[in-house]
Amino acid sequence: MKDQYYGDINDYRKYGLLRAIIRVSGFRLLVAWMLTPDDGSTDGKFISYLEHPGEWSRHDPVLFQKIKELLASGRKRRVSLIESTCLLPKAEYFPSHVPDTASSRISWFNSLNQRAQGSDFVFLDPDNGLEVKSKAYGGKNSSKFLYWREVEALWASGKSLLIYQHFIREKRLNFIQRMLEALRIATPGSFVEAFSTPHVVFLMALQPVHQKFHEAIVSSVQENWEGQIQHWEPTRAQQGAPADRSPAARARVG
Repeated sequence: MKDQYYGDINDYRKYGLLRAIIRVSGFRLLVAWMLTPDDGSTDGKFISYLEHPGEWSRHDPVLFQKIKELLASGRKRRVSLIESTCLLPKAEYFPSHVPDTASSRISWFNSLNQRAQGSDFVFLDPDNGLEVKSKAYGGKNSSKFLYWREVEALWASGKSLLIYQHFIREKRLNFIQRMLEALRIATPGSFVEAFSTPHVVFLMALQPVHQKFHEAIVSSVQENWEGQIQHWEPTRAQQGAPADRSPAARARVG
């Protein structure tokens, strides 16, 4: 996540998804921004939707109006703006920038894991998504990715997870199903599902104690975000199959 993205159309959908989830679950949320420095690009400039309230505000009128007010105030765009609001009830935030070096990354994650102890549900917001083979842990630009070892550690501590993931050049259905299977392997006992927007997919893993909220979450998202956020699940066979945690299996899905 970069401060320059705050309030753009993708942010509106993202916060809307989180609000829809929290509304029906009551989860104590930790938002891990996974911040990286702004890069001066045009990413995050898509805020023209705010000029069309008739089309966009219906999804979440309160959220729409607050984002519009915050951006109209002339303050520098940064994610901390939402931290000063009540848009995400019960939420705490972990705003530390993600380092690239392995030793600093370990310290960063230990701090994140400690901060998450009082939460039920952790939203992880990396620039790009889950790790790729070309970006080794501790290497240059590794800060743009979430690593499976971090997913596994948060899951083992009892947290349900929501993960931001960019689409790649792969058929979307195949990509979503592949990533859900990888998430299922990394989170034993989970119920996994996904919510996609035109540009990204959010991967969710629910702890057994939280799976009772599954249907209410799906209904809440579909009711408020029809046409903007689509729900996906893996096949029933995948969902119920025992997880193959072998190195070969991880190589196939990582």
